[in-house]
Amino acid sequence: MQKAIIEKAKQMLADGSVNRVIGWKKGEFAYDVTPAVFETAEEIDRDFVYDVFTSSNVSKYLVKETKKEGKVLVFLKPCDTYSFNQLVKEHRINRDNVYVVGIECWGKADIEKIKASGISGIKSITNNEGTLTIDTIYGTETIPAYEVMAERCLNCKSKKHVDYDELIGEDGEVIETERFDMVAQLEAMTAEERYNFWREQLSKCIRCNACRNVCPACTCEKCVFDNDDSGIANKAAADSFEEKMFHIIRAFHVAGRCTDCGECSRVCPQNIPLHLLNRKFIKDINELYGEYQAGADTESRAPLNDYTFDDCEASVVHERGVE
Repeated sequence: MQKAIIEKAKQMLADGSVNRVIGWKKGEFAYDVTPAVFETAEEIDRDFVYDVFTSSNVSKYLVKETKKEGKVLVFLKPCDTYSFNQLVKEHRINRDNVYVVGIECWGKADIEKIKASGISGIKSITNNEGTLTIDTIYGTETIPAYEVMAERCLNCKSKKHVDYDELIGEDGEVIETERFDMVAQLEAMTAEERYNFWREQLSKCIRCNACRNVCPACTCEKCVFDNDDSGIANKAAADSFEEKMFHIIRAFHVAGRCTDCGECSRVCPQNIPLHLLNRKFIKDINELYGEYQAGADTESRAPLNDYTFDDCEASVVHERGVE
């Protein structure tokens, strides 16, 4: 797959179809892979990578890149195309300035799970038909890829690309998952239990803004939380009302627009399960307004932006409340 992707990138640069490519770049370690923009074949040959750790959703990079001169080539996994579509719908991406190549994806590895299994001193990792072969300074280890797969991949909502100009590999289908199971467990708690759960989790926040910066749904040029007078500009962990409000308000801001890409939880250095806040809103919207998947298309209006006589009333929401 990586070879085909690299060949496609170099070919489109060579024939002038595009003047830059968005993909993933090798880091210092085998698992240290980050999004990057490539402008030459030499850069691609040297640094481009597509493997079990290329989990970053690169759709947000297009907000700025499609405003530049020339056309940009981007490689999108199935889940990335939902974020891409949502950004197109919100007029944040200039669709005419991007060439989308969809690439198949059957799940990405979570380095923290690999380390938790006792494997350390990692030098390189390869995926051999569902088994990870891990070369370490202590020898070679193998582990089933499924055992160390990222949570969002275990609960992937779709293997289907919802938008692309060209496809490399096979396209999949929308799939049934158990991604709302943990939300249901939280709903079954008492109000005090839920409060204590989120108080423990959100008090870890150091306000690094990684979740906001990586989120495809957060594209405001000036965020309300960048205001020094907001009271939450601190950079140290705090167990205060303001710290909790940052995440709760951010979740409200992306409600109906979040595609459940899971980037917020992936980049959180404190391992806060932020995706659960977003999934709670998605679950409620599905139950109150009917099934809706943000980014599935570029035409429909989100339930919270489309008011009808059939909308649920405040009393309905109140009656659904639990202790």
